[in-house]
Amino acid sequence: MIDRLHQILGDKGLITDPQDMHPYLIDWRDRRKGKALCVALPANVEEVSRTMKVAAEERQPVFPLGGNTGLCYGGVPESPFPEDKPGIVISLQRMKQIREFDAAANIVTVDAGVILADLHEKSKPYKRQFPLYLGSEGSAQIGGLISTNAGGTGVVKYGPMRDLVCGIEVVLADGRILSDLEGLKKNNTGYDLKHLFIGAEGTLGIVTGAALRLHPENTNDAHAWVSVDSPETAVRLFTEFQDKCGPYIEAFELVSGTEIDAVLRHIERITMPFDTVPDWSLMIELTATDISVDLNSIFEEILGANFENGSVLDAFIASNAQQAKQIWHVRHSVTEANKLEGMGLVHDVAVRVSKVPAFIAKAKEVTAEKFPMATPLLVNHLGDGNVHYILMFPHDYWNQLSDPDQVTHDVQSCVHDIAASFGGTFSAEHGVGRKLTDELERLCDPLRYELMIGIKKSLDPENRMNPGVLFRNLTTGC
Repeated sequence: MIDRLHQILGDKGLITDPQDMHPYLIDWRDRRKGKALCVALPANVEEVSRTMKVAAEERQPVFPLGGNTGLCYGGVPESPFPEDKPGIVISLQRMKQIREFDAAANIVTVDAGVILADLHEKSKPYKRQFPLYLGSEGSAQIGGLISTNAGGTGVVKYGPMRDLVCGIEVVLADGRILSDLEGLKKNNTGYDLKHLFIGAEGTLGIVTGAALRLHPENTNDAHAWVSVDSPETAVRLFTEFQDKCGPYIEAFELVSGTEIDAVLRHIERITMPFDTVPDWSLMIELTATDISVDLNSIFEEILGANFENGSVLDAFIASNAQQAKQIWHVRHSVTEANKLEGMGLVHDVAVRVSKVPAFIAKAKEVTAEKFPMATPLLVNHLGDGNVHYILMFPHDYWNQLSDPDQVTHDVQSCVHDIAASFGGTFSAEHGVGRKLTDELERLCDPLRYELMIGIKKSLDPENRMNPGVLFRNLTTGC
């Protein structure tokens, strides 16, 4: 099989040396490692198709890999099949072409291996933006972002990845290519199949290309870092901003003081605009395409009034691009800081915005009682209700645990149950991966779960596409 793959992919397209394969087998936080026969690096969709056909004939599982920035181990190759079926990792890192910019239609068509930050840069000459922004944009690939239905800070205005994809190209488990890249706003010809693959985490096929929605470039922006007295105040402020300038809200992020402290300890070039770290910080971005809109005046009006009534404790409005960059450098550094801070158990729950304060209060109360050694750190995309509730355990404490897997399970179940009690979800933007398969089965509506398994078996009857992701206990297989 290796020889057959080499004929398809060439020297640059196949890795078999164990040392060279290592970065493709382990998650970026070094918490979990898998194994595989080889790593395939196809250069185009035809090579992906031919590689998939070989894997199908050899009955080897396939593990798609994007930028490897996920938090749920969905990119770690772990075959549930016998030793002679360890599988193939397929990375699309060589597929980096911008296939077409269509400014009139506001659509860009790209290879799945395009890096998010590169797409941002290449959109600028067209005075357009692809409005997905997150901390890992320097390594995250479009295919992985689609497969996990990524979110980020701009969801409040533009929606998650699902709302930004208007066409898709996928190689199925048997090597056939499903191409739907027209990107039409109106196309009422039956099922919209692209939505099956957005958020499917590589379990139904490999996304090799996409038509993405562009938006006009924001030529006017304003940024503020606001100290508030509570999450309840943060929600009231968000409501007031929606009432007075809703279309201009680009990002509305709530961050706990414990999280800011971790960033200050571990990340360089951090600038704090306040004398002390606030217990609760709001980081807000307003944007417009109309340069005549005075966004700073909106900040001054709303924040000034709330400063007078005591809800806003302090506020810093950026006066230039450098100050704005410093605000968001803090926000986008939290993942790297948490990696260094300790053993962080990250939760990706979502509840309605109105229920965020109650969820936070209940989670802090229950976890303080059950897990007193952990410090809660919190990052909340307040505009869409997505709460990253992180319990940070000291390394020394964690390393002495006799059964860390059980503690992880207990913590996850505790936080997820609290989210469920508020009508929320345990996975908002990180996906399920291999980490949360039990939680999907436990908390998902039984009929929905049954229908998803039916779709999986229909498109991947041998369970070769990223087996063990989403569904751990499928009986069929290679």
